[in-house]
Amino acid sequence: MSALLTPPPTRNRAPLPATGRAGRNLPAAIGVSAVLIAGILASLVFEKKYFVGVVILAVCGALWELAGAFARKGIALPLLPLWVGSAGIAITAWTLGAEGAFGAYLATVGACVLWSFVERAEAEDGTILEASPHDVPRTDAHDEARRSRSVDATASVLAATYLPFLASFAVLLAAQDHGVAKVITLFALPIANDTGGWLVGITMGRNPMAPAVSPKKSWEGFAGSLIAAVGAGAACVAFLDGPLWAGAALGACCTIVATLGDLGESLLKRDLGLKDMGTLLPGHGGLMDRLDSILVTAPIVYLFTLIPW
Repeated sequence: MSALLTPPPTRNRAPLPATGRAGRNLPAAIGVSAVLIAGILASLVFEKKYFVGVVILAVCGALWELAGAFARKGIALPLLPLWVGSAGIAITAWTLGAEGAFGAYLATVGACVLWSFVERAEAEDGTILEASPHDVPRTDAHDEARRSRSVDATASVLAATYLPFLASFAVLLAAQDHGVAKVITLFALPIANDTGGWLVGITMGRNPMAPAVSPKKSWEGFAGSLIAAVGAGAACVAFLDGPLWAGAALGACCTIVATLGDLGESLLKRDLGLKDMGTLLPGHGGLMDRLDSILVTAPIVYLFTLIPW
């Protein structure tokens, strides 16, 4: 049980052999994508409440990956309260709505911060007391312990916000009228964004967008993402009897936010010295590598559904 709650530091592993100019193993990537999409659609079509379970499982798996990645820097995520809080946030989003989900999120953050300080203090008290004058001064040891606890607590707040809180907006969408179509919209926009950017990027990409963060991301790819997402947004909103211009605006907003989310995760991986957050999804990397754009897009799609077009 302790090994499950304290994953070892993530190691860089060789990815599957790339096929052609794709930069990834295309058959594996397509196969995994098909399985994931089928599972999500099945949970939505048979009974929407099953989708809540899919969200909880995905978030808990991504948190485990994130804990292993942070362990590379000696940062300990409190996985137990994060997992319990993830389930609580998703369930309250489904049963009580946005206000309940936000309350569960605040409770999760508080529990994680408290857990981080208590857990780290218990682990380091013995080391501090054993420090001799010839090793580390007592005041320095105390300062280092306080810094470690603060870093763990801050990381836990980031994890709770980035994963279960943002994922709760997907549950809020599913709970609405026409929730299945709205959740499909949520997934269709990042998929269109990623696919359009990837296709244009590998064929026409010449000008890097942020070479220091993500060398393969180009302005041409961004344009492809924008075109694909605007088209997907217009089609999805039209299906929901909304105006085409609103769908196009939704697609444009999601492209900007998804690109920033992708760059943010790339910056985090670069700081942690990782190529992929994990290896759970062959051809894709880890769950975090697939969830990054979906997570930051979810609040945008939810807010658009609240506007009376």
